[in-house]
Formats: sequence, structure tokens, C-alpha cells
Amino acid sequence: MRRALSLIFVVLVLAALPLAQGRGRGLDIYLIDVEGGNATLFVAPSGESLLIDTGNGGMAATRDAGRIMAAVMDARLSQIDHLITTHYHGDHFGGMQEFAGRIPIREFIDHGANVQPAAAADDFLQKIYPTLYAKGKHTVVKPGDRITIAGLETRIVAAAGQVAQAPIPGGGARNPYCADYKAQDPDPSENAQSVGTHITFGRFRVVHLGDLTWNKEHDLMCPANRLGTVDLFVVSHHGQPISNSPQLVHALAPRVAILNNGTRKGGQPDAMKVLFSSPGLEDLWQMHFSQLSGQEYTVPGTFIANPIDEQPTALPVAPIAAPAPGPNTPAPPAHNGMAYWIKVTAQQDGSFTVTNARNGFTKKYEAHGRTS
Repeated sequence: MRRALSLIFVVLVLAALPLAQGRGRGLDIYLIDVEGGNATLFVAPSGESLLIDTGNGGMAATRDAGRIMAAVMDARLSQIDHLITTHYHGDHFGGMQEFAGRIPIREFIDHGANVQPAAAADDFLQKIYPTLYAKGKHTVVKPGDRITIAGLETRIVAAAGQVAQAPIPGGGARNPYCADYKAQDPDPSENAQSVGTHITFGRFRVVHLGDLTWNKEHDLMCPANRLGTVDLFVVSHHGQPISNSPQLVHALAPRVAILNNGTRKGGQPDAMKVLFSSPGLEDLWQMHFSQLSGQEYTVPGTFIANPIDEQPTALPVAPIAAPAPGPNTPAPPAHNGMAYWIKVTAQQDGSFTVTNARNGFTKKYEAHGRTS
């Protein structure tokens, strides 16, 4: 009898090991290359998942959905628990239908009505999107809302042109950078409607604001810094200078910033100067080398995840001017081959690692002394 009880005890312990090991994992964050669009996957230690945006549509939808699914499979997920669509620009929602056909999505989250009418967006929102969220749950969020993910504090800090008024724990101090603020032209586009998310895992903090633009950043961060400081800043708007104000970036004082840019989208000198001069910044990582920054305002190749298909023998030092938008805009250098992500793994003590999947380079950032 005693032997039988001992065997039962051993079986129970062994059965519990995978669960215990799962609870001991860190928070994994995959920044996925969707060629200047956005797709960021968060996987909590509990196994719950949050995906922010689904990349480009049109002919790129199959490519981008496949790249997101590669990260999903690496994370061993069988579903996406929460999908945030930050706003209704094609590089952020365009791959949703294709992606949703590959894996179940339990909750679809957005800011509500589209404020920038466009045929592709309106057709999607009226005819396709309702059929997708009918299979799960549809939630329209506002600042101050929370998304329930076990082990994480996930707060909405911006949505539908509004920003959080109450500071999160650790925020609320006067923002000294507000004194130098200069407003840009009002932004009536969907960018200013972006859903912004702040996530806390123990002492680790990360903020992702979609394409939130300059004046809305001011509303969020001035006169008080409502977000406090963070460990990781997912650079807004692909690293374009109509976002990423000093009032935001310098007040957040991130230890690490990750720029999900394209070869000719984001990384302009004005934005790069703000990032590089941010107090306490240890490293900037990039999805692509940017022709708009040249060698003058970029990082060493160790910190860049993706090359282009036809590598030049030398890269210019000087940045190029961003081509004017329109049908005659020359195409950026092609990157149709293997796409690599940048992966962050954070621990509850605030320490974290960042890994470049292309070259396997990993850097560890030790825990800071933050107590809240």
C-alpha cells in the first residue's frame, strides 16, 4: 500500500512539472518583420497571448500572415487570445483576414469607428471584420481600460484620440521636457486614433503606442508624465518624426528601444536624434537598416535583424531624403527572402534579454533598482 501511494505521489509530481515550469517562464515579445508594417506578439508565462496588429494587406497579406505564424509556432501557441488593431491603416490591419484564417482569435480589440474614410478600410470594416469577430469577442477600448492576461498588468493608455488621465503606478511626476514642446500640425488621420498599450510584468515595463502622433503624445505626457519610465519602448510609427517627440521618448527614458521599420519607412534623422539622445538609453535595435538614416543615424549591423535581398558593396554614410508619396514613388529595396524577428524575454525582477534571430546575437540587461 505504501509503495502504491509512493508511486501515485511520483506520478502526480511528474504531471505537475510542466505546469510549474510554464509558470516559471518569462514574458516573451516577438517583434515581427512585416516590411514597415506592424506586428508584435506578447506571450505571458501563463501561455496567454496578445498580438498587436497583423501587418500589410493586398499581395503582402500571405507573406505577413506567414511571418506572424512563424512566431506563433515558435511560441507554441494554438490560438491568439487577444488581438489589438491599433488603427485602420493597411499596414496595421491589412493581414488580419489572412491571419485569422490560419489560427483562432478569441478577442478582437480596436478603438471603434474609422475617422479616415478609405475604400479598402471601409470595405473591410463593413463586410469582413464583423464576420471575423463574430467567431470570438469584439471589444472597443478606451483609455483606462485593462485587458485581462494572467500575470500581466495590461493597460490601455490611448484610444480614439483620447489619452489616459490617471497615472499608472510609478507615473504622475512633472515632465520637465514639456517646457520645450512645440506643437505640430493637427493630425486628423487614423494615426492619432491609435490604441496605445502599457504592459507591466513584475518590475519590467514596456509601452507600445502604435502610430500615435506628436500632439497626442504631448496630451499623454504633459504636464505630468503619466506613464513613468519603461524598460522597453517599441518605437512609435516605425520611427517617423511625426511621432517620437522628446516629451514622450525622453520622459519614458527606456533602457532599450526597438524600431520596427522598413528599408525606406521610418528611421529619419530627426526621429533617430531623439532616440539616440534619450537619457539612459543603452541600445537601439532595428528591424531593417534604413536608407532614410544612412550610416549617420543607424546602429551596428549586430543590432539589425534583416538585410535586403541584394546587398550593396557599401552603404552610404549620408541618409537619403524620403521620396514623395504617390504612384511614381520608387519601390524600396526588396526583402522577400527569410525574415527574422527580434525577440525579448523579460523576467519579473526587471531583467531581460534581446535576441537578433538573424545572427543569434543576444544581450542581457540586468535588473534595475525599480521597486514599483
